[in-house]
Amino acid sequence: MTFRILIGLIGIPLGFLLLKYRERVKDWTGNIGWAEQYLGTGGTWSALILIGILTIVLSFMFMVGSLQTMFFGAFGRFF
Repeated sequence: MTFRILIGLIGIPLGFLLLKYRERVKDWTGNIGWAEQYLGTGGTWSALILIGILTIVLSFMFMVGSLQTMFFGAFGRFF
């Protein structure tokens, strides 16, 4: 349980930092080819926003245990 809280407490601020400093991240990484191709012009910006939001949401879900419940509910019968 402590591991899940630690991951959540690391992941949530990282997601917010990605959202806040996405301009610097884009300058550092350059354009992301698949994002520009599939998300259109400005796709790199959209991809960075989506990655930041997903990091926040998935970290929170992992921290409270709902990600594991959803995963095993959807894929548990395959394992």
